[in-house]
Amino acid sequence: MDKKNALRAGAVAAGSTLMMLLMTSPALAVVRDDGDDPGPGLSVGETVGLYVVTPIALFAIIAGLVMVLDKSRKQAPQG
Repeated sequence: MDKKNALRAGAVAAGSTLMMLLMTSPALAVVRDDGDDPGPGLSVGETVGLYVVTPIALFAIIAGLVMVLDKSRKQAPQG
């Protein structure tokens, strides 16, 4: 890819990203809908536990089960 095409691709990517950012309306999230009843917020510890510790623990459990239950045993060296 030559320099001109790379510049064009970068401009298109930057332009589309900028348009997507401008078209989103985070201010609309402040307006409450009828029947909206949010629960209490999460503490820092609960947030870290839910979004960091839990996925890492699930990954470790699944990886451990795969390693323990692996059916392909290493063959003894023939010699």
